[in-house]
Amino acid sequence: NSLERLSSDDLKVNILHAAAGNIGESDVNLAIATHAIIIGFQVSADPAARRLAESKGVDIRIYDIIYKLIDEVDKALKGLLEPTYVDVTVGEAEVKATFKVPKVGIVAGCQVRQGTARRNARARVLRDGEQIYDGHVASLKRFAKDVREVRAGLECGVALEDFQDFAVGDVIQFYVKEREEAA
Repeated sequence: NSLERLSSDDLKVNILHAAAGNIGESDVNLAIATHAIIIGFQVSADPAARRLAESKGVDIRIYDIIYKLIDEVDKALKGLLEPTYVDVTVGEAEVKATFKVPKVGIVAGCQVRQGTARRNARARVLRDGEQIYDGHVASLKRFAKDVREVRAGLECGVALEDFQDFAVGDVIQFYVKEREEAA
């Protein structure tokens, strides 16, 4: 069965009942009892079955083209999976100096080496190639002015949430989490 082949390790297509003919009240009652949806191919739903389904919140989907049925079920299954995210580095800066700022704490004076430093990005601090921090950017400044981003080649001040142990030579990687499309 084409629908059962859509099953994966994470999700299983379970066909509870298959029969010829229009969708009737007994089909809707089975769907109610099992919290299922009803999929029909080249059929219709009896008026009484449709009314019962609407009153009980049972989804009835009817198709005339098999590949559309399979495609929609596949998309629905992928929507049930928890999304996975990948870290995409958007910029990298090197700490050139550290500054003590009243009410803020230690701020890293940086030069952006590649990409852009972004205020709304996450950040990880690398020291001698080892990650020593992973968290959020608290502030990003250029000449004491709050900015959203700083391009490669420019200098900026970076403060991170719950981290002040900057050292000259540290690398701050700015990254965003992007949703990875299901295969």
